[in-house]
Amino acid sequence: MYKKTVLIILIALGGPGNLYAAVGCTLNDPDRDIKRLFPKVTNYKTEFITIEDHGGEKLAKEIETKLKDKLEPTYESIDVPYAYYTVLEKKQTIGYVHGVNQKGMYGGIQLILATDPNGVIVDCYYQKITSPESKKFKDKEFTKRFVGLSLADFYTKDLKKKIEDPSKKCAEDYLATLRGIKKNLILHDKFKLKDRYDKYFYSDEKKNKKENINKDGKETKDEDKKQKQ
Repeated sequence: MYKKTVLIILIALGGPGNLYAAVGCTLNDPDRDIKRLFPKVTNYKTEFITIEDHGGEKLAKEIETKLKDKLEPTYESIDVPYAYYTVLEKKQTIGYVHGVNQKGMYGGIQLILATDPNGVIVDCYYQKITSPESKKFKDKEFTKRFVGLSLADFYTKDLKKKIEDPSKKCAEDYLATLRGIKKNLILHDKFKLKDRYDKYFYSDEKKNKKENINKDGKETKDEDKKQKQ
């Protein structure tokens, strides 16, 4: 049933050549992958969600604001369906699996997250990465650094200080990984968690704005900060 659903979407969008841009990121083998990520799974539900159906351009702008970056017009257009797997143990939701495509230094990156019902990462891996240092990125010593993090960490902390680049010459892929995981969590929060983590984003924005106000009540520009330093 799952494979037929993907096939229908491909035909509607013009065939296999559009797979990368059309369906976002789906699991290679959902039955196997979900069982590995959640051993207690008894069933799971698959659905495809688009930015277009959940707010369109207005939502896209909101995502860009939270991501602090523009969405890529081909791989991240508002009509790209994102695959979400709701993992069940009997009738209880025990987690979610969701992935995103991210533009890397040498091609596309596919990042898969497994999260608990509250949006905390319980596993993270690359389904695809084209990089001469791909082994370093796929190494568990690197990917396990994301376990236990939530969107709150991406909103309120500089994770580059906590999670070091495992590569020597592929910093662009490292930054793409951080961006892709953050985007993945933002979409998950919007589509599944009903903006649970908005309070962290807006409190951090308020804090940053407050720090940019000088004693005269005027906003301090970056140039002024540099001069003071």
